[in-house]
Amino acid sequence: MADTNTKPRTKTVVKTARPPLHKVILLNDDYTPREFVVRLLKAEFRVPEAQALGIMLTAHTKGACIVAVFTKEIAEEKATRATEFARNEGYPLMFTTEPEE
Repeated sequence: MADTNTKPRTKTVVKTARPPLHKVILLNDDYTPREFVVRLLKAEFRVPEAQALGIMLTAHTKGACIVAVFTKEIAEEKATRATEFARNEGYPLMFTTEPEE
């Protein structure tokens, strides 16, 4: 029997890449009541009242505020639903998305 050098095979572990994340951004406007914004943030994004108030005030003072970070599809869906809800209530409130860096 001949000596053969055999090397054990190396195991290849495949890691799935995390999907790219996107930020949902609340844009300030001068017409939508603050109470409505807080109510919408609590309902659509499931944030506590104190956090919703902070998001609303930051958008009010700085012009925009990041609401949450999700995968692209979820971020776009939530931003669209929140914007449409505001439009249906007669307010120009707007949410946008952008890739997280």
